[in-house]
Amino acid sequence: MANLLVRNVDESLVQSLRERAAAHGRSAEAEHRDILAKALRTPKRKSFVEVLQSMPEVGEDSDFDRIDDGDAPRVFG
Repeated sequence: MANLLVRNVDESLVQSLRERAAAHGRSAEAEHRDILAKALRTPKRKSFVEVLQSMPEVGEDSDFDRIDDGDAPRVFG
């Protein structure tokens, strides 16, 4: 395992790290490792189904029916 030393960190950030670590019941060092791992881990790719399921409901299918008023020029033949 490698060691990581971070210098010149604002004291308010260090205090926030200590408070967050205490809230999770672990040391500031363990909390720091967890934050780094979550931030740098490759994000899991969503499946196509998961992407579709995450799309919001925006209306009924009929809301998107094409209206052919006959005045629009034909673009594709």
